Amino acid sequence: MAKDNDSHFQPFILVGFSDRPQLEQALFAFVLVFYMLALVGNTAIILLSVLDARLHTPMYFFLGNLSFLDLCFTTSIVPQLLWNLWSPGKTITYHGCAAQLYIYMVLGSTECVLLAVMSYDRYVAVCRPLHYMVVMHPRLCLQLVSVAWCCGFLNSFIMCPQTMQLAWCGRRRVGHFLCEMPALIAMSCEDTMLVEAFAFALGVALLLVPLSLILASYGRIAAAVLRIQSAAGRTKAFSTCSSHLTVVLLFYGTIIYMYLQPANTYSQDQGKFLTLFYTVVTPSVNPLIYTLRNQDVKRAVRKLLAGRKGPGKPREGALE
Repeated sequence: MAKDNDSHFQPFILVGFSDRPQLEQALFAFVLVFYMLALVGNTAIILLSVLDARLHTPMYFFLGNLSFLDLCFTTSIVPQLLWNLWSPGKTITYHGCAAQLYIYMVLGSTECVLLAVMSYDRYVAVCRPLHYMVVMHPRLCLQLVSVAWCCGFLNSFIMCPQTMQLAWCGRRRVGHFLCEMPALIAMSCEDTMLVEAFAFALGVALLLVPLSLILASYGRIAAAVLRIQSAAGRTKAFSTCSSHLTVVLLFYGTIIYMYLQPANTYSQDQGKFLTLFYTVVTPSVNPLIYTLRNQDVKRAVRKLLAGRKGPGKPREGALE
């Protein structure tokens, strides 16, 4: 379908929660608080994994990458969302919308694959503990993270141009608070069956394939844990995996519901609140999930704080 270039590049209106003006102020405070938590928590994990030599292990290398992804993921969305919640103007330029969609899809797709990589790391740690550092050597860790990023960029470079080139026939109101692919496809006035088919195929590749690998890894882990004789050993093995499994359930549960349904069944209200959950809430609670029961991170925090206090008690004493 031919498009008029001048009209096609007009700004969009992000409807967001403007149909509930009484809710916008409460949401502004809610989003701001969780965004601050995400900034502080993820930045702290990145710094600790870099500064503390005892955290220079594959697990914390992947965790630092996850925190970096979460930090960028929520930052690509929340400032625009806060502006829209605070001000009456809800517009975003065409190129701003395209940039947000590209970045959002790169980071989200990369995180899907990275969580599968982290499940493999946990599988090696539990099922092959004596060979862990040999198998998960730095070169392999870097290669696995590179694969995750390449998958994210590939998905974005395939789907974003197809989405942004759709005909909207003068429709500029996006029924969402961000430029998200299902919302943009749903407002198109042309036949979107081919775009939806591509989106579904890539969704299966980037959601269900990594999820299948995660489930396979945890199936092997569960079998290995059941063979451990001591209760203390089983508890330790479970604690090394429970944090990652919780993050997987939070992230994949909402993402699969959002992206593996036809656009004609897309519910704007459900979509907005589910997207709010995995773009704002999940990145802020991930650091808490990984640190609440993690003694290594707690010791690293105490060491960092003891170092800032200057000479006094021996640093080793601060870690006991």
